[in-house]
Amino acid sequence: ENAENMYFFSELALTLNEPEERVAPTDSRLRPDQRLMESGRWDEANVEKQRLEEKQRAVRRRREAEAVEALEEGKDYEGYIPLWFERKVDAVTGELICVYKGGYWESKDKQDWSVCPDIF
Repeated sequence: ENAENMYFFSELALTLNEPEERVAPTDSRLRPDQRLMESGRWDEANVEKQRLEEKQRAVRRRREAEAVEALEEGKDYEGYIPLWFERKVDAVTGELICVYKGGYWESKDKQDWSVCPDIF
């Protein structure tokens, strides 16, 4: 119903990005540029998207500099370590996959998101 006004997305597709309470502050549904876009505030959304992208670039540059510094000092550099997943090699395919390592649901139950980085 009313699909012509909803870009012909299915009801499921339209609800996938609906905000949900009590989720991690890193949940992509909380992206401020996305929220602005979905409320039709395109110009503000574009400015916010640029800000977020520059913030991501700055983090990447910092990590790259830390890796170079560690290399120069002969130290190991782990880089980014995901909070809720770990990289493993699939025993069947040999491909690198991400496997849930726990912690998200416990943090959600406690509403303790102190381990989450400030990504927005």
